[in-house]
Amino acid sequence: MNKNYSLEQLHVIAEEVIQLSKHKILLFNGKMGVGKTTLIKEICRVLGVEDTISSPTFSLVNEYVTLNEETVYHFDFYRINDEEEALDMGIEDYFYSNNWCLIEWPNNIKNLLPLNSVTINITLNADNLRNIQLNYN
Repeated sequence: MNKNYSLEQLHVIAEEVIQLSKHKILLFNGKMGVGKTTLIKEICRVLGVEDTISSPTFSLVNEYVTLNEETVYHFDFYRINDEEEALDMGIEDYFYSNNWCLIEWPNNIKNLLPLNSVTINITLNADNLRNIQLNYN
């Protein structure tokens, strides 16, 4: 998938990302402020999360439960010091739990990422639309 979208189309894009994802590990790449967390919030809503969704910048991970009692993990590795820190928090248990794992700044733990994942690249165009590109690993 490679398409441009506005914030008004966010719900549709979130539904498409979920439907097209072959794996529950989603890796979000993009510059600061491009909309990674905003898209993750909408994906969580589409999955049925009713809790307040916020970026886990300092806690590294937030856990949400959907209406169907599925677990969704939201990671933000922007401030992680090294991959050892992720290992210490039990990152492998999260990744292989068969739950949704939505990961911001995945390049900061690139050696720990599962092979079966979907990379989502988000860029901001000159016309203020976001471009989203999905790549399957």
